[in-house]
Amino acid sequence: MKKRLFINGEWIDAASYIPLLSPYNEQFIAEIPEASIEHVDQAIEAAYRARTTMAKMPAHQRANILERLSRLLETRADEAARMIAMEAAKPITTAKGEVARTIQTYKFAAEEAKRIHGETLPLDAAPGGENRMAYTVREPLGVIGAITPFNFPMNLVAHKVGPAIAAGNTVVLKPALQTPLSSFFLAELLQEAGLPAGALNIVTGRGSVVGERIVTDDRVKMITFTGSPAVGMGIRNKAGLKRVTLELGSNSAVIVDQGVQLDKLIPRCVTGAFSYQGQVCISLQRIYVHENVYEEFVSKFVEATQKLKIGDPLDPETEISALISPGDVKRTLSWIEEARQHGAEIATGGIAEGNIVYPTVILEADPTMKVSCQEVFAPIVLINKVRSVEEAIELVNDSRYGLQAGIYTDNVHTALEAAERLHVGGVMINDIPTFRVDHMPYGGVKESGLGREGVKYAVEEMTELKLVVFNRN
Repeated sequence: MKKRLFINGEWIDAASYIPLLSPYNEQFIAEIPEASIEHVDQAIEAAYRARTTMAKMPAHQRANILERLSRLLETRADEAARMIAMEAAKPITTAKGEVARTIQTYKFAAEEAKRIHGETLPLDAAPGGENRMAYTVREPLGVIGAITPFNFPMNLVAHKVGPAIAAGNTVVLKPALQTPLSSFFLAELLQEAGLPAGALNIVTGRGSVVGERIVTDDRVKMITFTGSPAVGMGIRNKAGLKRVTLELGSNSAVIVDQGVQLDKLIPRCVTGAFSYQGQVCISLQRIYVHENVYEEFVSKFVEATQKLKIGDPLDPETEISALISPGDVKRTLSWIEEARQHGAEIATGGIAEGNIVYPTVILEADPTMKVSCQEVFAPIVLINKVRSVEEAIELVNDSRYGLQAGIYTDNVHTALEAAERLHVGGVMINDIPTFRVDHMPYGGVKESGLGREGVKYAVEEMTELKLVVFNRN
């Protein structure tokens, strides 16, 4: 199956193609077009020309397009989930969950298209403002450059494309090379939903060619990127005065206080640590457990981990499948071995079979180890003993990242103290940091990123505030 680029409402052949292989069994799936500089320029120009059409389109029409898209996706949800499972090795049950969330994201975007508003300002609150009235409006920026990762190939695209369309922008999308099929599928659905030609353009290829051109072209007014901190920082440095939203990952942590019911929270923590093989930006990577419940927690957590079903992503019973690439398997095993050599205990896992790394629980790893201080993006979780919640908060904050964190406690004062002191973008009380619904503000501090996603908040990022003042004198 040979795929084509999507530019100005047309499917375009490329001069060269890259084979797309299944991460699970390395079987051939499709040929992916490798866009040239000329293709990227064509896509940007198409989006630039279409920007006026989208800006002038009434909000109800933009909302109707997004509503039709969500309905079309509902009718083809199983097809979409199978596509994700094949290209990303995401267990099919988890992939179905992603499709359901994607539908909700586009529904939220349709609703937000009708809620974009400004405010009136009482200028006479200041001397010299008498006999004047003022109001603000939000206007679309124009061309949005969207660069997305492999791990949520449908919903993270929706978090960029949905708000952009809702706000009246156009989009040039570069999906991850490993997971572009769901983006091409989106283009088909949006064509059917009535999106004007040029409003969405999809170019696949190397970041050094496609991504670089999108980031540096003056016609592109905003970059929205999800991926690694190194790439994100490079984008910000090259983007000039463009608006930039960056979601750059984390090594998210949860604190377990004494006195909580472990049997209720352990299944939730296991899910947070190992869902989609830990390849989630807010995957639970670090657990700090009060010393009074540490031994019981570890015993029950390891037992639950060892019951996870490993195998083919297309099997509905599978909970853990392959990492996205052999290189990630090699890196993951080397990080585990580094922790082992520096005194950490591997309570379970620590081995690989093909591209599948078994869910791994590491006890008492030194904070300087890669598994502790970097983002593992693999089925690894650390469990460390702490003497107090205060100590745990300091350990959580001792990180270059700060996306989301969680705390389990029955003490409301402790919960509020943690909410205040944890230096992250979102604090989940009595839940794991992996919690997310698609209309909440989502983003981090430090090297976890810049700006916020969540449809309403992304619309604000993708619009410009304009002030209008009437002098009635």
